[in-house]
Amino acid sequence: MASSETTSKPEALDVIIIGAGISGINTAYRLQTELPNIRFTILENRNEVGGTWSQFTYPGVRSDAIMNTLAFQWHLYPHSEPIADGSLILDYIKDAASKTGIAEHIQMRHKVRSAEWSSPKKQWALTVDNEGKQKNYTARWMILGTGYYDYETPLQAELPGLSNFKGKIIHPQFWPKDYDYENKKMAVIGSGATAVSLLPLLAEKAGELTLIQRSPSYIIVKDNRSWTYRHMPLALASACQRLYHTVQQHYFVAYCEHFPAAAKERLRKDTVKRLPKWLEQDPHFKPRYNPWEQRMCTDPDGIFYEALHRPNVKVITGNVINFTETGVQTQDHKTEKIDTTELDAVVTATGLNMKLGGGIDIRIDGEPLSWGKKYIWNGAMIEGVPNMMFVFGYADNTWTIAADITARLAIRLLKHMDRKGLKSAVPQLPEKHITKDTERIFRLNSTYATLADERLPVYGKAGPWKPRTRPPQDYVHARWGNYRKGLHFST
Repeated sequence: MASSETTSKPEALDVIIIGAGISGINTAYRLQTELPNIRFTILENRNEVGGTWSQFTYPGVRSDAIMNTLAFQWHLYPHSEPIADGSLILDYIKDAASKTGIAEHIQMRHKVRSAEWSSPKKQWALTVDNEGKQKNYTARWMILGTGYYDYETPLQAELPGLSNFKGKIIHPQFWPKDYDYENKKMAVIGSGATAVSLLPLLAEKAGELTLIQRSPSYIIVKDNRSWTYRHMPLALASACQRLYHTVQQHYFVAYCEHFPAAAKERLRKDTVKRLPKWLEQDPHFKPRYNPWEQRMCTDPDGIFYEALHRPNVKVITGNVINFTETGVQTQDHKTEKIDTTELDAVVTATGLNMKLGGGIDIRIDGEPLSWGKKYIWNGAMIEGVPNMMFVFGYADNTWTIAADITARLAIRLLKHMDRKGLKSAVPQLPEKHITKDTERIFRLNSTYATLADERLPVYGKAGPWKPRTRPPQDYVHARWGNYRKGLHFST
């Protein structure tokens, strides 16, 4: 909590960006390039840039996305491997911020406690904690690059009797740097991207490693080499890869949605040929849902499946019945047999605690903002909230693509308002667009996402209230489409 020590006069700015991850740094670049005279800063709670890639340090952390779509369009990613380790991504983000001068605008260890919009003043007033010292800011616009999950509190796994366990309990979001798991008996609970990333690295050193999953996920193997880098200059290869993988991912998801049986069979065949003989595809790698109804996991060069061939690795598909002081009891889905696995450590890779706005107390003329069930304008603003954008990526494509679409939309809107002498822009939902049949902001059915539904805003069905789902079309709209529809402007 901040102390009573306070700066005397608020710092007045045009734009305040909150968060120095991919979203915040990309937005800052677009601002300083397109609006060179604008006064802006980035407020970052942590002591380094990177956001997610600074927060997550567990063994094997990496991107599921192809790097040339995750990377900034304006800063070349220097490596040829399409899928990168987390440390390489973090270094890349730091390099981008440093070489473009954005780092000079970042204020580290600045945690935004509250932000209040004043309609009479047409500005935001922010209260910030800087290592116990309270600082105040005002800004015409506030842009939230705070991601979609709680950085401080993980999703609490509902595992019966977990408190009984006397060994090490680890959540991947807060991986202990000093933990030595060599020769340890470990269990990874979960079947999503984190579990798939963790398993190959843990298997190299752990004495015994058990993957425990209630239901499996789809895992697609991708070649982590690209011929384009061997035959093209870096800039050209990067541009080609970015375009190809953006479009390819969009149409692969569409294929899965329109032809689920064919997609399921294609994935089944690939899975079967990679599994060890002792491990059956059904039930261990036969998901109960169609491809892309939940996020699909990426396996670079098949290292996850290779790890399953190790003698120290086993897979349990079933329910956790209870934890003892020294292990876990599980019931197999297929045989209904109950087994006990002795453990030294449990890794709960069961999802993220979704939260928008970074936990900031946001108010409009004294009224607190409730994100839940509010309508979203053009994937970037909330109905009834003036001069605030939030960055939210695609559920089934790369985050950076959507982040850049939002940044470009912000630039066009700011330029328009400056030209016309306008002070505020607020999305106003016409009564004709109110519908009971709204669409979720996170369109996949992952458990951690459905648990957060009541706290999250929604999309409508038409106009600027419909969801962004097609990156090429969304990009064209952000650059050249009608960005004023659905907004009320005032001077």
